[in-house]
Amino acid sequence: MRIGIIGTGNMADALGGRWAAAGHRVLFGGRSAERARALADRTGQRAGTVREAAAFGDAALLALPHDAVAGVLAALGAGDGALRGRLLIDCTNAVGPGFRLTTGTGPGAARAIADATGARVVKAFNHLPDPLWWLNPPDFADGPVAVPLCGDDEAALETVRILVRDLGFVPLTVGGLDRAAYLEATTAFLIGLWHSGHDPRTLLPPFESVTA
Repeated sequence: MRIGIIGTGNMADALGGRWAAAGHRVLFGGRSAERARALADRTGQRAGTVREAAAFGDAALLALPHDAVAGVLAALGAGDGALRGRLLIDCTNAVGPGFRLTTGTGPGAARAIADATGARVVKAFNHLPDPLWWLNPPDFADGPVAVPLCGDDEAALETVRILVRDLGFVPLTVGGLDRAAYLEATTAFLIGLWHSGHDPRTLLPPFESVTA
């Protein structure tokens, strides 16, 4: 599979690097040509512009700080621009001070990105920090970790499921793009718990106790 990575930060490095190691062809494109080239050289892949990454191959990953998203998307063109009709994986988190969503009462980040670009957006990979995506294999005592996916296009979802499995994780489709706002809010809540030293798992009883 060919994957364009829009961004050159930690998430771009982790996900793009792991997909490259799994045999996918990756093109890194970011606001810093130097950083894109460094990622490409380290992984044996290609570097290019943001526009080239958006148009490359079967899917594009949006891996930017959320406050940079609007400017980059505007440069790519709204509605009928480079991302229209493309599969765009959104792993951004619109989390500001106090671990609150910066999207406020408006549409969630993924929905806003879909509306701005006309892309077939799948929300995924936003619920864990970048070091965990590097784990190969991602073995945990409690079993495999699920990656929640939200999207409206079944073909796009199936492509992302493949990419999840290629990292050694388990895809879990949790609804359409209208559900992505809940995933984004849940992630903000989890980040707050982790940063305060709390284990979110202690909030829930064993699965068997609520399904018996």
